[in-house]
Amino acid sequence: MSWSTRELAELAGTTINTVRHYHQLGLLAEPERLSNGYKQYGVAHLLTLLRIRRLVDLGVPLPRVASMLEGDDVTEATLDEIDAELERNIERLTRAREQLATIRREQAAPDTPAGFEKVASRLSVTDTEMVRVYSRFYGDDALADLAETIEMSDDELDAEVDALPEDADEATIDALATRYAPVIAQQYLAYPWLRDPRAGLRSGSAEDQMALAMSAATLYNAAQLEVFTRAIQLAHRLVDARSNEAEGSGGAEGGGGDE
Repeated sequence: MSWSTRELAELAGTTINTVRHYHQLGLLAEPERLSNGYKQYGVAHLLTLLRIRRLVDLGVPLPRVASMLEGDDVTEATLDEIDAELERNIERLTRAREQLATIRREQAAPDTPAGFEKVASRLSVTDTEMVRVYSRFYGDDALADLAETIEMSDDELDAEVDALPEDADEATIDALATRYAPVIAQQYLAYPWLRDPRAGLRSGSAEDQMALAMSAATLYNAAQLEVFTRAIQLAHRLVDARSNEAEGSGGAEGGGGDE
């Protein structure tokens, strides 16, 4: 009695492509062929395939299946490693389900970066793409802060900047930057690390910083980038001025106490 590849796959509860994949990995021996070229599988192949399926169902990585089939890698340490990997997968799947629930609740696009579902509707297409880049290079705490800064943004002003043409005149750029600066200053006061965005990067490597700079230069036009540059410079001055004012008030109060 022999079976074709399709019949063997059906008996083992898998697919033809999976059987072929196991052949390629060397997990399942190639059977003899009939004179017409068709493969003929026997009970030994079925038993091996069933063993492979059992190990895969337990979460054993395919690279380790071969040694476990031979009984060379069945130790407590191996089982502990597999169990730990399953636990990590469960945590990952749990997070994915939680994020799916948030996406549904906020009616956000499925590919919205994690943590930005609540503010997704306030982001332009370009800003969403920039946030996607941020999500790769910034740490979780920094990303949570960035999501909060979007809550502090001015939607009308954001829309004006988003619609700004590359050939915008100097007066328009300067006016937008002047209006944008107080918004950024408030974000700096709430999250001081934003004054040096490198502080929130996971690694802070030169390559990461270059990737961020290149992404911004690609996604935004020259006029928009100039608005951001000027607004950031003005925001720094506003925050410094407020800090100096606060220090001056504190000094005056202290001086009055000495009299």
